[in-house]
Amino acid sequence: MGLFNRSKDKMKEKIVQEIVPIAGRVSIFDTDYPIDRNDWTQIYSACVGPMVVIQKAFAEQVVKDRNWYFDFGKGTISFGEDVYPMQFIGSEADSSESWMWGWHNINGFDGKLLKLANEVREIGVKWDYDVLTTECFGLDEDFNGHNLSMVACALSKENYCYYRCPHDHGAVFAAVCGVPDSVFAPVTAHEFIARTVECIEQLPVDHRILIESLLMWNGTAYEWNGNVLTAHFPEEAHVQVKFEKAGDFLRVAGITTKS
Repeated sequence: MGLFNRSKDKMKEKIVQEIVPIAGRVSIFDTDYPIDRNDWTQIYSACVGPMVVIQKAFAEQVVKDRNWYFDFGKGTISFGEDVYPMQFIGSEADSSESWMWGWHNINGFDGKLLKLANEVREIGVKWDYDVLTTECFGLDEDFNGHNLSMVACALSKENYCYYRCPHDHGAVFAAVCGVPDSVFAPVTAHEFIARTVECIEQLPVDHRILIESLLMWNGTAYEWNGNVLTAHFPEEAHVQVKFEKAGDFLRVAGITTKS
């Protein structure tokens, strides 16, 4: 496989009447959902929905526009007076316009700071996916610190947010742990729609994977009937997402709610 080959051999879409039971919250990667683990668009689409929700809550509840400071010696990051444990995901270098995964560890950081980065590398080895196992590579619209950090945090079994820490020569991307559980709380139907629309309007995502992954992470049961997905939220609000064919893909044609 060539370096960072974005495979376009998509699975053939089969939209049939299908009930998708949700027994609690689950990562789409822990199910038998057919995601091509060598296709960046599919992997990113499965990660971005939950992470957009998490990052919004993180910004509102933890960061709060406060000054930040990280201390690699202590393995912490501070927002105002609040201090949290952190992990080193990786870094962007302005001079070379490149990304370097934290597991490469040219700075000789304590291994405790690299738990997440090493976990991501292990997943990459398991999937035989070079994006997660190549030490350094150039930045572009797909492969940049924000996108790679979202994927890293979403793939982990732990609850992580991330924060971009700029410096004179680029930026460090840190995963933040130990934040309030409310940052990872399920969203309402209204919030689900808002974040879904935000993602499909602004990001290059597979609409179907984005939506189903977010619903699984949210613990929201849903069902397919033809090309319409109906999600059942606990406040007795039902969200219907109508899809239409766009070449080999499905795209959202409309979202409605009903009681």
